[in-house]
Amino acid sequence: MSGRVALITGAAGGIGAATAEVLAEAGWRTAGLDLRPSPTDLPVVVDVTDRQAVAEAVGRVAERFGRLDLVVTAAGYYEEGIDAADLTLGQWDRMFAVILGGTVNTCAAALPHLASGGGGAVVVISSELALTGGSGDVHYVAAKGAVLGFAKSLALEVADDGIRVNIVAPGPTDTPLLAATSPWRDPAYLATLPLGRLVRPAEVAYTVRYLATEGGMYCGDVLSPNAGAVI
Repeated sequence: MSGRVALITGAAGGIGAATAEVLAEAGWRTAGLDLRPSPTDLPVVVDVTDRQAVAEAVGRVAERFGRLDLVVTAAGYYEEGIDAADLTLGQWDRMFAVILGGTVNTCAAALPHLASGGGGAVVVISSELALTGGSGDVHYVAAKGAVLGFAKSLALEVADDGIRVNIVAPGPTDTPLLAATSPWRDPAYLATLPLGRLVRPAEVAYTVRYLATEGGMYCGDVLSPNAGAVI
């Protein structure tokens, strides 16, 4: 994999940072798009909800490295404990702007670069909750479900260009997005999981790397590392 280039959104922390680290260990060059500088070869500070800024950032990455082989859309955030009846329009719009809008903006900017290089891979980060639903975080689940549908449709659209699009839908993962008081950290909940623990960010990152490399048979598929939350 030496010399291949990966662009990762949300690369300053959590799953995005873990993905950048795992890919770098495998010889990839990495570029990170985030609101904060990321531990990548080319950190670019940008808001993924700003389509023009994302297009310029992706162009900068392609110009710097001369190619683009993989795009990972991990930018997002999480809110929980909000009932549907109490959800504000601002909360709804912001969640969709970051999670769905950020994914769409990044893919729209990156696909021409992938295609011009003969193809590549896109891995979209959704959520296990998009497969099952969740109480108290309906806007997050809806946005992650929309990302899943978008990615499946995109996979059909760009396969002829040599671009494989797939989805990773992690279960509760041990990142800063989960507050210390989150019910997903409650020992009583963890005891219901066959593995008895949260998923680790690096485990999600290894799933991403697999889809980008050995997983050449996957197209429009969902892999869900979730510690047995969904069987």
